[in-house]
Amino acid sequence: MQKDYGCQQVLLNRSLLVHPVLEYLCTQAAKLTNCGIYYGRQVWFKERRYLGKYDLEKEYKTNRNYQSLHSQCAQQVLRTVAESFKSFYELDKKARKGDLNQKPRLPNYRKNGLASCTYPKQALKLIDNQIRIPLGQTVNTWFGIDSFTIPAPSNLDFASIKELRILPRNREFYAEFVYEQSRAKRPRLNEKWALGIDPGINNWLTCVDSSSSGEGFIIDGRHVKSLNRWYNKQISTLKEGKPQGFWSKKLAAITEKRNRQMRDAINKAARIVVDYCLRMKVGNVVFGWNEGQRQEANMGRRNNQAFVQIPTYRLKERIRQLCLRHGINFVETEESYTSKASFLNHDFLPTFGEKPTSWKPSGRRTKRGLYKSLWYGTINADCNGAANIIRKVDTTLDIDTSRVSRGALTRPTRIKVWVTAKKSVCAAPLKGASGTG
Repeated sequence: MQKDYGCQQVLLNRSLLVHPVLEYLCTQAAKLTNCGIYYGRQVWFKERRYLGKYDLEKEYKTNRNYQSLHSQCAQQVLRTVAESFKSFYELDKKARKGDLNQKPRLPNYRKNGLASCTYPKQALKLIDNQIRIPLGQTVNTWFGIDSFTIPAPSNLDFASIKELRILPRNREFYAEFVYEQSRAKRPRLNEKWALGIDPGINNWLTCVDSSSSGEGFIIDGRHVKSLNRWYNKQISTLKEGKPQGFWSKKLAAITEKRNRQMRDAINKAARIVVDYCLRMKVGNVVFGWNEGQRQEANMGRRNNQAFVQIPTYRLKERIRQLCLRHGINFVETEESYTSKASFLNHDFLPTFGEKPTSWKPSGRRTKRGLYKSLWYGTINADCNGAANIIRKVDTTLDIDTSRVSRGALTRPTRIKVWVTAKKSVCAAPLKGASGTG
């Protein structure tokens, strides 16, 4: 059976007497990171050659910052730097060929004083439900401490853990466990059926199913939008009259709380989509996405702020990960003219930049999120867009869209991600929804 990897973060309680040790580790990791970045930049500026995977380790093996960390931890820090330079080299090749619109930038120095540390499983030991993390011989000589411990997560088997990362974020420290898990047995899915997804703001994800008993549903984004708005108001109030770059414990606390809320919303929304596909035997997920749409957003100051801060890209990537794990084909396609063309009238869908001068849709959008189609009356505008997103790839993937009914496009079920604890919503979101839209 194929293996898959998961990731779990645990907040390390400040009552533990390890915070000074964690701060020391992350400080030394940041210094070593900057050393590696300096060497990589100089190699590029002076010799115009690529940095090898092990070049930094050979160069800094006698460095004081390298020796102040456990050897395996120091190696991982420098390999992370080498990987960032490798990404730059690949982007630079594409830029030289004209495949990129923007010129890539070299990795720059860290300025916040803390960086993440990584320990492979080989360096860890489990002792009385505590994970022992070594500090290295140099720290033992300086301070008389050779290791420290953190509580092992109760829901993870220590044998499945592959590496441990110490993440500094907003004046807190997190232990991130990367673990191995068995890939679930893939169910039998219908490859001719697809779920079209149109992302938005108030309607975070609008989904239309092309299966025989397909429906339309909307994952509500108004609460996510409200949380972001409240966060911005708090930040504005706390920073009023303060110098640029001001930061405090209060700002760090509300920022971390907001980040946890967004991460929770992403996981729940992605799970709703994938569970629906598994239950309805849908074999394809077609996600409408235009590259650069955030940078080029021009919807006004307030709408731009809401659109840019809602983590739709992270939600898309989370859905992609879950689809890969469960054997669902994930397809990303550009969504140009999907909101203008009429699905029920089978309007031609041009590709962006290739619209014929004589092209004109048969219907039009009206107020309050409705679309008035020719002959078929008024339907939900976002559902019309989601159905058209399927049409963008129906020929390529051999998807049958003939079963998408007008009813699925007219009254989609609205699902709120923070009420998924109700059994009816989790088990059958299309029957236990909190309203229609």
